[in-house]
Amino acid sequence: MGHIHTSHSDIVKRLKRANGHLAKIITMIEEGRPCLDVAQQMQAVFSAVGKAKAAFVQDHIEGCIETTGTEKPAQVKKKMKELKEITKYL
Repeated sequence: MGHIHTSHSDIVKRLKRANGHLAKIITMIEEGRPCLDVAQQMQAVFSAVGKAKAAFVQDHIEGCIETTGTEKPAQVKKKMKELKEITKYL
């Protein structure tokens, strides 16, 4: 299990808001609301999730970069591998 970063609670709040907004979009579609209105709301949710993803990845990167100065070479290598992997999601 990964470690919890301090900003994760903010990211969870952002995702919960986006999730609620997404539920409203589903209702809009079911009610036959105008396509332009639905598309605009979808874009807003897409943007919100993208921003949450970026914050999440950047937070993890900061954690990878922080060092105590006592890490063994294997630990540093593991951090660097994680860093390379997660940057794919930026």
